[in-house]
Amino acid sequence: MDSLARRIDALLPQTQCTRCGYDGCQPYAEAIASGTADIDRCPPGGDEGVERIARLLGRATKPLDPACGDYRAPQVAVVDEAACIGCTKCIQACPVDAIVGAPRLMHAVIASWCTGCELCLPPCPVDCIDLVPTPALPPAELSRERHFARKARIARDAAEREALLDAWE
Repeated sequence: MDSLARRIDALLPQTQCTRCGYDGCQPYAEAIASGTADIDRCPPGGDEGVERIARLLGRATKPLDPACGDYRAPQVAVVDEAACIGCTKCIQACPVDAIVGAPRLMHAVIASWCTGCELCLPPCPVDCIDLVPTPALPPAELSRERHFARKARIARDAAEREALLDAWE
């Protein structure tokens, strides 16, 4: 990642919500730096985030693109324990591994890691996840590290699975 993209990425809230149309904050920052994405596509950053990026780039500010969604105050996911069926779909959707649990057992959200991205809501078959206000999101650096650690774990698991399948042949 080049220097400009790194500086833009540092200004993003690191919710990894994909509402900008990119697969996380870093790809969005790279797209802004390369000129293929506009600065107004991050709802979690809101108008303040757009202003910070505009200032960095020496550009005029603009309102948040409504096609990407509206700004919402910081929020975290909470699982209704009585309704959770343990399907693990929310765990698979969480970009920062903030949801823990096991198949057929109740899941829980580690609130201090949750970015409020809302990605866990659509796959939940029993609608047992709610979003509640929180005073602040986790530090951006923690969310960035958790996101990259998750991606590395998924890649490692896929490589291990492939090696096992190759060994069976």
